[in-house]
Amino acid sequence: MPDLDKKIVINFLKNDFQELLRQKYPVTESFENENQKIYLSKIDKKAYYLFFNKEDGLMKKIIYTKNNKEKIDFTFDAKKHIFADSLNLQHKDFKINIKLFQITENE
Repeated sequence: MPDLDKKIVINFLKNDFQELLRQKYPVTESFENENQKIYLSKIDKKAYYLFFNKEDGLMKKIIYTKNNKEKIDFTFDAKKHIFADSLNLQHKDFKINIKLFQITENE
C-alpha cells in the first residue's frame, strides 16, 4: 500500500496512537446522562472526554479535542475493562476511519 507509506501518513498515525495509548487522564469535571458517565480531562490545550457505560462500567469512547475542536473519536467494543474486542478510530481533520478487531486463535 504505497499511498500509506508516506511520512505525513506515518506521523499522523503515530500521533493518533500516542493519544490512544495515553495512560493518565487527570479528571477536571464529570457529567452523566441516563446511560453514561462522562469524564473531562484537560492537558494544555487538549481535552479528552471519556465515556463509560453505566451498566457495565466499561469505557466505550474517548473523544480527543484540541483548541476546542474535535480531532479524533476512539470508540471501543469490549467485554472486559482491560482489553477491547474492537476499536474504531475516526479522525475529524482527515476523512480517515480505521477499524481494528481482535484476532483470536479460533479465527
